[in-house]
Amino acid sequence: MTSLFTRNALIALAITIVLTGTILYAVNYLNQQRIEELRTIEDQLTTDTLSIETQFALLAEAPCEDLAEGTGLSQEVGGIGDRLAFAEERLGATDPEVLRLKERYTLLQIRDYLLTKRIERTCGNDQVIALYFYSNVQGECTDCDRAGYALSYLRQTYPALKVYSFDYHLDLAALRTLISVEKIDARFPAFVIEGANHYGFTTLEEFETSFPDELFESATTTAQ
Repeated sequence: MTSLFTRNALIALAITIVLTGTILYAVNYLNQQRIEELRTIEDQLTTDTLSIETQFALLAEAPCEDLAEGTGLSQEVGGIGDRLAFAEERLGATDPEVLRLKERYTLLQIRDYLLTKRIERTCGNDQVIALYFYSNVQGECTDCDRAGYALSYLRQTYPALKVYSFDYHLDLAALRTLISVEKIDARFPAFVIEGANHYGFTTLEEFETSFPDELFESATTTAQ
């Protein structure tokens, strides 16, 4: 009886050791995969960042006639945003590496925004600019997801609309300066649409009234 009990105990111990080893191996494997995935995204982002920063310098000196048809730069910045969103979804919004990548992307957005404003002042254009400030703090912005979907829809529907999205609580000096300059309160979602501040989101129809009529007229003209 004792030997049977001892054998069963040893078998149970062996199973426990095997299961523990399997779990530790799986966790370590997943961590390695996560690190490799993040490195791939970071390497691509670093390359794209250098390319885009060079374009910023070139476009800042370009004559208006070379900018009339657009540069494609904002699409490249948006592509980086898509990769960052993928990393954030896989690794979590509070992951230190994701936050570091988000800081880089935020700086690119701010630079693109400043370039767009410069082109608007010196050359004039038909674009409508919207800044969107959201919060990832749990319970602080219950309507941010719906606001984000609405902006994505409007951006796809109306090509003249340029949207820049910012995590309000990101610890970045340039972002803090932008928030101060635009006088953004910590009420979410928050928007700056053609220089006017708006807060909250209810329905898409009501949200559209925050945009100038020229945005919708330009879409009708393009369709014709």
